[in-house]
Formats: sequence, C-alpha cells, structure tokens
Amino acid sequence: MMSGRPSSYLFGKAARGVMENFLDHATLFAFDLDGTLTPIVPDPGAIAVSGEVQNEIALLGRQALVAVITGRSRPNALRHLQAAPHFLIGNHGAEGLPGWEAPTKTFVQTVKNWQDQLAGMLPDEDRKGVVVENKGATLSIHYRHAPDPKKAHEGILQAINRLVPLPRRIGGIFIENLLPKDAPDKGFALTQLMRQSGCPKAFFAGDDETDEDVFRLDHANIFTVRVGNEKASLAQYYLKNQKEIGRLLREINRILEQKSIWGHKRLTSIPDDI
Repeated sequence: MMSGRPSSYLFGKAARGVMENFLDHATLFAFDLDGTLTPIVPDPGAIAVSGEVQNEIALLGRQALVAVITGRSRPNALRHLQAAPHFLIGNHGAEGLPGWEAPTKTFVQTVKNWQDQLAGMLPDEDRKGVVVENKGATLSIHYRHAPDPKKAHEGILQAINRLVPLPRRIGGIFIENLLPKDAPDKGFALTQLMRQSGCPKAFFAGDDETDEDVFRLDHANIFTVRVGNEKASLAQYYLKNQKEIGRLLREINRILEQKSIWGHKRLTSIPDDI
C-alpha cells in the first residue's frame, strides 16, 4: 500500500480517500481497548466504553470480522464490552490466540514466578503506591500513586532486571508491562488472526507503545491508525485524540454500508475454523 511515514491525519481529505479505497467487508477490523475504544482513566477498573462506541462496534460486527487486542486479560476486557467481538485477544497478544492454548499455560506459570520474585525484591518501603498486577499471561507494575513516582520507577526497573527469566519489558504512562519473551505480541496476533480467518487485509487502531508491535509491521495489507499524534510512532495515520474514535467507527460503517449498496460482498458467515 504505502509507507505512511511520517503519519498523516486520518480525517484529512487525502487520507480519508485512501481509507475508503482500502476498506471492504473482507477486512479484519482490530482495536486496542484502553486509550482507543475507551479513554484512559487513573483507575483502570473505572473505564467505560461509551454507548456510541458500543453501538458502532456492534454494527461493524454485523458487516465484517472484528477483533479486540488488549493488554487486559480476556475476562476483564469482556466485562467492559456489551457484545463480544469475533476475536478477543488479551495480555498484549499472549492470551486467547487460537492454537496457543498450551504455551499460554507456560506463560501463566512464568508470570506467577515473577510475582513471587518481586515480592522479595521490592521492600515494603518501596511498594507504597505500587501495584503488581498479575493478569495471567503477563504482569503489569503500576506506580502512578507512589509518593515519588520517579524513585519508585527506578526501583521497579532494578527489580525487573533481576527477574529470571528476564522478561520483555514495555513501558507506558506510570506502568511497566512484563511479557514472556516468547509470547505472541499484538503484531503477531493480528497476522495470525488474518491467516486463520482468511481476511486478506486488516485495519488496526491503537494508542500506545504495545500497539507499535502492529505499527512496525509496515505490511502492505494492514492499515494502521494511532490515537494521538506521536511523532515517534510508526503508524501510518493518526487521530487527534480518543474522542475521534466514535467518528472513525461511524465512517468505517458508512464506507461498508455504501459498498454493500454498490454490490461488494458482505460478511454472511464466520469461517468454520474460528
């Protein structure tokens, strides 16, 4: 398709034309959850997907295959979605990927071992305001509420570097995500879903460093959008902020509905191997 570097504003005239030409009913539509389908909030348990977004996602799911690929565990993510998408992949790609059930059990044990190790590495005085979240196949360390976040972060990084086996670390805003090094990431998960579903193309929208695993693929048949204009991002296009997600979903549904009128093939069933 196009390199898309540097990224362009998705609702610019040229970019909207490219999107309209690219999308069809054979496209797999995938989205991150936090920061994409829902705004980021200080308390991760308090996120809320708006009624508009829920409705547009449901409508999209009647026209094409939809995936949510999130850092949350699958059960946690499902609590925030009114209707389950065709694919729900949790833990940044490490949970729920068809065919990866056995390796995921190994990831869960690795994460439990990390949690046990961190209990001894982070003294009580350094744990104030720090939350170690075991999400099953991955682990997240939150330090937003630490009295001195910078000092807390330094201690957390020192502890992470002593873990056995050494994890893959993906940083975020007041969070460190720890993934087993051989676990699937979001990029791998998306390409596997394309292959398993028979979709020749994919659309993906995300907002943070974990989503760069998709953006850096630079795949000719993957259309990528980042929420927020991050100059270092490898996404092809960007939205100004999360508030534009509703507009994006309405535009996608409009394009697919128009192509149905024009006679393009509409999704009628889900492949048997899903």
